[in-house]
Amino acid sequence: MSTIFDNITELPSREIAERAKHLIGFENKYNRILSNLKLLLDQEGLVEWSKKFHKTELPVISQLKEKYPLIILAGDAGTGKTVSAEAIADRMLRELKKEGFFLKLSTRVRGEGLHGQMGNLVNDAFAELKTQAGKKRIAFLLIDEADAIASTRSTMQMHQEEKAAVNTLIQKIDEIRELNGRAILFMSTNRLHFLDEAIVRRAAIILEFERPTFEERVLLFKTSLAGVEITDKQLEELANLSGEESNNGLSFSFSDIRLRILPEAVAKCFPDKALDFETVAETIKKLNPSPKIV
Repeated sequence: MSTIFDNITELPSREIAERAKHLIGFENKYNRILSNLKLLLDQEGLVEWSKKFHKTELPVISQLKEKYPLIILAGDAGTGKTVSAEAIADRMLRELKKEGFFLKLSTRVRGEGLHGQMGNLVNDAFAELKTQAGKKRIAFLLIDEADAIASTRSTMQMHQEEKAAVNTLIQKIDEIRELNGRAILFMSTNRLHFLDEAIVRRAAIILEFERPTFEERVLLFKTSLAGVEITDKQLEELANLSGEESNNGLSFSFSDIRLRILPEAVAKCFPDKALDFETVAETIKKLNPSPKIV
């Protein structure tokens, strides 16, 4: 079973909470998802609230239970969808004072799978999700690059076995509603328009991820370069250099800055000189933003 997942992480996790502190723009994303996710996860609390204020379980409570526990994270590559899913799950369990598990479906297994095997993979993944979802535990499953197994069935090129896998996935999404908020499915994709329409319709929340704004780029450079002698004006200049106006309408992504620009700038200085504004600026000018996936 372990080969199905890249990892199974116990929540709450100190490591995930620490990473969340450095996620630029995380609070805004979390607040956008907070109220809806609470309705999915705290169904017992909803009943208690209804009885406390209305002396009965309101009909709307049962309607809320019919919502699908599916959250789609959509956006360009390198915008932090995967790490945000982990951080959202971790934060919510801390606030609910509950424990749980975060399961990330392995993209390696999907890539090696043959026609007809994908349905079995989906079945196994959801079986483990149900196993990890207990009365006092909430289990989260992340299907990254979800368009690889959940692409629209309306395309003429789709193989019959691939359609069967999508049908299985839809069935499993329907079934986890029976767990009454003890299991949540995250699906992330760079190509929302490739996902099957029936899956998109089932999403309780679709959270859009964009490339960093000017303010977010300033903050990202500021936090990453803390300890480097650099002025606020120079931070703004780095944000401008990495923005869309300086790069033919396409800004650098979060991961472009973290994993390409800054490491290359450090490599230019190590071990002979200090990191400085000029080196980072020159590095940005020599690189191009990662292309958008369409």
